[in-house]
Amino acid sequence: MKFSTIKSAAIAAALILPSASVIAEGYQVNSLSTRQLGMGHAGIGMKLGAESQFFNPAAMAFMNDKVDLSASFNAIFPTCTATVGGKEYTTDNKASTPFSIFGAFSIFDNLKAGISVYTPYGSSIDWTDNWPGATLNQSVSLAAYTVQPTISWKILPNLSIGAGLTMTWGSVNLNKGLIDGKTLDAMLAAIGSQYRFGDVTPASVNLNGKADMAFGVNLGVMYDFSEHVSAGVNFRSKSMMKVKAGETTVSYATSDPTILALLTSKLDGISKTDFKAEMPCPATLGFGASWHNDRVVADFDAQLTFWNAYKSLDISFDGASQFDQHLEKNYHNSWLMRAGVEWKTTPRLDLRAGLMVDFSPCDKEYYNPETPGMTKIEPTLGLTFRPIPCLGVNLAAMYVAGCGIDNASYTSTNVLTQQPETFTADYRVHSWTASVGLSLSF
Repeated sequence: MKFSTIKSAAIAAALILPSASVIAEGYQVNSLSTRQLGMGHAGIGMKLGAESQFFNPAAMAFMNDKVDLSASFNAIFPTCTATVGGKEYTTDNKASTPFSIFGAFSIFDNLKAGISVYTPYGSSIDWTDNWPGATLNQSVSLAAYTVQPTISWKILPNLSIGAGLTMTWGSVNLNKGLIDGKTLDAMLAAIGSQYRFGDVTPASVNLNGKADMAFGVNLGVMYDFSEHVSAGVNFRSKSMMKVKAGETTVSYATSDPTILALLTSKLDGISKTDFKAEMPCPATLGFGASWHNDRVVADFDAQLTFWNAYKSLDISFDGASQFDQHLEKNYHNSWLMRAGVEWKTTPRLDLRAGLMVDFSPCDKEYYNPETPGMTKIEPTLGLTFRPIPCLGVNLAAMYVAGCGIDNASYTSTNVLTQQPETFTADYRVHSWTASVGLSLSF
């Protein structure tokens, strides 16, 4: 079977969206710059050289150096818990490792160009194979990569514009239970079999696919109101993303020939057909303002993500319509607030602190463990040490504290009985992020 479904930003949200403790609500990774992570990942209203390609392409036009380079690497350690029927289940997650590389150079004093590579989406979550929500999600690993060439032009001494072309592709590996043990046990009892699965998931499916490249734009405007105050606007467009030519593997938790015959008679259709799906990667609109002098920089950003474009995910299977799925999402637009401050303590050392507040777009009656998203509070700290004037060593750390949600539910259709089933749990998430980076300018 070939697995064709939207990905990068989209597939993540649709079938699997990884742990919200690792990423911002939805698909966005908030650790694409070690320097700015220390300031709460704020930067729309700041002049960041090459890194402005992501935060606000217009700000790159104010770059004073001929060449500016930076790279960041992150290790994210998430933990999610779900309490079901009074028992707590905890994920067994591996570390996620998003990264970014930015390069920019001066063409003229008022015209700059650059190129960047970063991971806007990427995480993993592992609920294990036999937890109570296995038919919604067992585990998922998501990675998406963006290449963005950018141009930035200072139209006036205090006004600039910038534009980047985003080209994104990626991969997804999803494991999901097809049927729960209690449902199959009832069927086995009806035919007189003594075999029982209990809490073991009898059959699971693995979906492994690569995303086609999707295109979008990253646009910005920057304006200096005075010597000390700057403001910017950043817009990232919506794009539609698809995965094609993926592979599907169905596995069974028994070798008993009678039970295997029963399962394969019901489930083999899902491994012998293609399925298709499509959904949007929503647009974002951000506003930022900064105040700065020779020693201190403070920035505040507000970003609106247009999640209302994500109403549902419809998956259709060629020649096996009994497996078609209509997954209600009904997301609503949500805000992400970022604020940070930087203090240049000495010519060699900068200290930073910041805070993000990430509001959930999910309603509690559409809460799926593939995406245990919730409002989160995210304090950050960071520093830069310069052993020589042109080289900076950047360090940052972030803690993500999910506000939690109780009695969150999701209704899906049982593959065998075709009857609706509602899964309810109390969710908690938190994570730690460690980030290291280098910056070089000359």
